[in-house]
Amino acid sequence: MRLGVYGGSFNPPHLGHLRAAVAAAKRLELDRLLLIPAGIPPHKRLSEGAPGAEHRAAMTAYMAELTAMEAGVPTELSRMELERPGKSYTADTLRELRAEYPDAELWLLMGTDMFLTFQDWHEPEEIVSRAALCAFGRSESDTEELFEAQRDFLTQRFPGARIVTMTLPDLVEISSTELRAALPAGRAERYLAPQVYGYILREHLYGTSCELKRLTLDELRPIALSYLKARRVRHVLGVEEEAVRLAEKYGADVEKARVAALLHDCTKKLNLREQLALCEQYGIALDYLERHTLKLLHAKTGAALAREVFGADEAVCGAIRWHTTGRAGMTLLEKVVYLADYIEPNRNFEGVDKLRAAVYEDLDKGLELGLRMSIEEIEARGVPVHQNTRAAYEYLKGI
Repeated sequence: MRLGVYGGSFNPPHLGHLRAAVAAAKRLELDRLLLIPAGIPPHKRLSEGAPGAEHRAAMTAYMAELTAMEAGVPTELSRMELERPGKSYTADTLRELRAEYPDAELWLLMGTDMFLTFQDWHEPEEIVSRAALCAFGRSESDTEELFEAQRDFLTQRFPGARIVTMTLPDLVEISSTELRAALPAGRAERYLAPQVYGYILREHLYGTSCELKRLTLDELRPIALSYLKARRVRHVLGVEEEAVRLAEKYGADVEKARVAALLHDCTKKLNLREQLALCEQYGIALDYLERHTLKLLHAKTGAALAREVFGADEAVCGAIRWHTTGRAGMTLLEKVVYLADYIEPNRNFEGVDKLRAAVYEDLDKGLELGLRMSIEEIEARGVPVHQNTRAAYEYLKGI
């Protein structure tokens, strides 16, 4: 197994880190990549007011998900340096990894600044004895001539060292220091993955101060995405897009459709235990089927989160609450969000084109077809259909 090791303070992890991780994973043909936030960086002090370890770990976990999607390489957060007391020396990390993966080919990833000072690291001989080095340039000044001189120096200083250098495509030229300074002024969004930026805003990190119950749509969007697994982001943005089209066609409130669409899956990634805990926290009543069916819970908990955290009104909360099962007598906004979730552009299942055509011909006829298709699909899987879904269908049929 070829295992990549990419460490850093990740304070915060930005698109430069992401581009580097993706490019290196592809270039080295890694089988697996670990992103390792430093507990106490040995080469510099964390900035004043830096987020705690849990926040840096959470942001790095987003980067791991995105790297895995873009590079096609399993990528995960490692907490080993955050949990190890004392300074986070790379030599110690590689000792641990070598013991855990005795047969792995280790590759240590680093930026230009770290590569150019590698000889001054703690136990550099130990590092090159356990891992090959991959250095990447992150600015236009990181030329091959600069890399070549350092490669020659290190191979002479450490005979047997294996070193690969590369210049990154799609350079993102910003330092973490500059990025932290730009965040309070709202000038840093383009340097960060949306989920990371949204996490920073909702946790009020780096001097940001969004009021979560008074967000603009541009502020809400990255914050909503920060609640999602990376693979669900395209779906939620697709639901927003579809909800706007349906709202404009049928006369629903477009802004409320956007808000409901962005937040409709905000608790989707939680497991059953976590969902039930939120239900208890918010006093959400559950029937037997809901209590034992994970898929049914996120609509209820999502509506509660939208109300309690973001101050969403009852119309928006209702659209979120009923987007999974539907109900008899749905409001226009509820129908729009239910169907947007069903037919958004990324959906690809048998019958979706027929359903889309029906929805844009007549909203209620489209809803009736969608509910019938949902009932048939659930029954085909041999699981119970929720009573609210049946009630919604029968209401439209006039039964």
